[in-house]
Amino acid sequence: MIEKIGIIVIVAFLLSQMKSFRQIVQGEHKTSGKIQLTILFGAFGIISNYTGIEIHHNAIANHSWLVTIGSDNAIANTRIMGVFIGGLIGGPVVGLGSGLIAGIHRYSLGGFTATACAISTILAGVTAGYIGKWRRKSRKITPFFTVTVGMTLEAVQMIIILIMAEPFANAWELVKVIGLPMIIGNGFGTLLFVVIIQSVLGDEERTRAFQTNRTFQIADQTLPFFRQGLNPVSCKEISEILLLGTDADAVAITDDHRVLSHVGAASDHHTPLEGLATGLTKKVLEQGVIHVARAKKDIYCFQDDCPLQAAIVIPLKVHNTTVGALKMYFTHPEKLNEVQQELAEGLANLFSTQLELAQAEQQTKLLKDAEIRALQAQIHPHFLFNAMNTISVLCRTDAERARELLIDLSAFFRSNLQGARQLLIPLEKELEHVKAYLSLEQARFPNKYQIVWEMESGLEKVLLPPFSLQPLVENAIHHAFSNIKKNGKIIISIYAENEFMNIVVEDNGIGIKSERMRVLGGQTVDSKKGTGTAIYNITERLEGIYNGRASLMIRSEVGKGTLITMAIPLDHKGENE
Repeated sequence: MIEKIGIIVIVAFLLSQMKSFRQIVQGEHKTSGKIQLTILFGAFGIISNYTGIEIHHNAIANHSWLVTIGSDNAIANTRIMGVFIGGLIGGPVVGLGSGLIAGIHRYSLGGFTATACAISTILAGVTAGYIGKWRRKSRKITPFFTVTVGMTLEAVQMIIILIMAEPFANAWELVKVIGLPMIIGNGFGTLLFVVIIQSVLGDEERTRAFQTNRTFQIADQTLPFFRQGLNPVSCKEISEILLLGTDADAVAITDDHRVLSHVGAASDHHTPLEGLATGLTKKVLEQGVIHVARAKKDIYCFQDDCPLQAAIVIPLKVHNTTVGALKMYFTHPEKLNEVQQELAEGLANLFSTQLELAQAEQQTKLLKDAEIRALQAQIHPHFLFNAMNTISVLCRTDAERARELLIDLSAFFRSNLQGARQLLIPLEKELEHVKAYLSLEQARFPNKYQIVWEMESGLEKVLLPPFSLQPLVENAIHHAFSNIKKNGKIIISIYAENEFMNIVVEDNGIGIKSERMRVLGGQTVDSKKGTGTAIYNITERLEGIYNGRASLMIRSEVGKGTLITMAIPLDHKGENE
């Protein structure tokens, strides 16, 4: 029995090394998969029948390959084992199908236990199918559970033989001889069979986990360089990371018309910043699909003595447009195995995603820069004219004051130019901008409003977006006091609270109507003075730069005034500059 079990186990081991077998065992068992499993484990049953041991009057009559069995004889075999495992893996349908195949074949061999063995085989397959289906819903199928059920079903076969086989005396003598060896032998064989299958599945899972881990490690290392886009410097760094992290002998990256980097073998003639060296790459860029070359001639390299013998070239895409290619080369074709191909494909997909994110990030930065320039352009054209007019008048009446205002005007426009080139600036720079602006405005209307500063020390170096405070003050001057001739008051408070720097601009002006308050900050608004985008622009930039951590809150009451609070995180270090 051990010899026969060994044959089945060896066959199972050999099958486990086949990709198709692993796919069948691991699959979701759709109709085609179930048919394959039924045939496979039914075949196991047939092999068990042919390799069984013929028993005649309690003695071994034949233990060679069986074709027929004498009418008074029976066989001891491992048929139940294969059918049982088939049902356990594939469910009731596979159990029934493989049981019918093995059972009918057993019946065709003859012997006084033929009917009993056929029925018990079919019953074992169906029972194992339902037990496996039930077990998978609640917990894992363990080897101990499998062996226990397998031995139980083998014992049930012995009982069916006693019930159905005639004469009973012969059946009883047979069971006494083969019962215990078959129960124990099939249990042991089932254990080995299940361990082999679980080992196969475990190896697949470990391999996938390792591949996934390696893929994400490489993706994590290359991300900072992909954020720079496809250029010779970033692509060289990426290629070197890939060369160390994979089994490739050379790695190259191209854009849509030239090689940006090539590291590893054949670097002498696969030169970066020149045209494409291989026809294979040209095909990938033109067709936008993966190409695998397993022979030197398929690479189409112009150099006859090129050491590269195999390659996989994968398109890099941004929004479904091919923008370049990732190339992994091998000096020996056998190194380009399925694992390397799956790794390359996974990396290319991740790299394409990273390129899309990098492009989106670049667009965001450009948009923020454009918003800053748009905000800068909000300076009313009449502001310069009014400032110059005020200064020209003072030149005749107060030359020193005119000189101070010219310096303030110069500082104001210098701040505009500097701010347009930066994403974040220190608070002290924004305050210089605001004070220069206020100096020019108060020179025009010396008694119209009063400015009160309330600032906590130690916040001068905190970073904030440029043109974030000045528009708030400008709004207060132009809108809050549009119908007020004097006694206006603007309080500018800056203080730290709960890990935020709060900048508060409060006025005692005319206030904001409720219908305008509902849209202020959420969209641009109509404005007779300026473009009407200042508050909206500040809100959008705070959201984009601080990822929702910063805020701008507006409270207003008609006839009493408006209070605007801008909260900036103190721990923001300016990574996005």
